[in-house]
Amino acid sequence: MGLLRRLRDRRARRGEPAVGIDSPGLVVVVSAFDVAEADSAALARSPRWRAAAPAVLRHHLALPPDQVERARELLAPDGWQVREGDVTYALRVQLLSALSCARERSRMASLAQRLGGDWIGWDALQVPQGSA
Repeated sequence: MGLLRRLRDRRARRGEPAVGIDSPGLVVVVSAFDVAEADSAALARSPRWRAAAPAVLRHHLALPPDQVERARELLAPDGWQVREGDVTYALRVQLLSALSCARERSRMASLAQRLGGDWIGWDALQVPQGSA
């Protein structure tokens, strides 16, 4: 997470607020719920996604209720927060790239399968430019 920390420090020095999972004004800028679509294609079709700005990457998972805490334990060391509801969400702030999205999609799909659930898809949220 060194890159993200440096980015947050640089933004803070310029007077720009750091983005957090619960930052006000976050909107979905890209989504990928089709397993056949490449993550690079999902990012490329989004006119609102800003590659240089951090985003909240949110994976949607269908997990058995008794496995949510296990998912939280497995993901927390890498900075993921797990929130449960009708769907379980794994959320983390990061810079997005096709490679990082594909890597995390694979990880989340594998995790969901190991825990007896399913990976549904992902979306990314950013504060619109000029809204901060």
